[in-house]
Amino acid sequence: KISTWNMLTFQDSNSFYSDNLISFHNLTMMMMTMIITLTTFFIFDFYSNKFLNLTFLKNHTIEIIWTLIPMIILMIICFPSLKILYYIDEIMNPYF
Repeated sequence: KISTWNMLTFQDSNSFYSDNLISFHNLTMMMMTMIITLTTFFIFDFYSNKFLNLTFLKNHTIEIIWTLIPMIILMIICFPSLKILYYIDEIMNPYF
């Protein structure tokens, strides 16, 4: 397809590298959408709750969870990114 002004996605890929980059873009956009949605939900839920839970502010289990979840998300994004980076760095002889 030819790209137009109102296109929301990339053009159809013509190579292996661009296919991988488009897949990586889709993965990161999905992760960002999930993070923004969950964060917004928790913020609204926290502010709409009339009861203040004082144990929520000093809870070691919650602190461990909100430290580990971003690490896991970063690892999920990191490995495909490095894989694509090394694919692009390879020098291949074209066939003519």
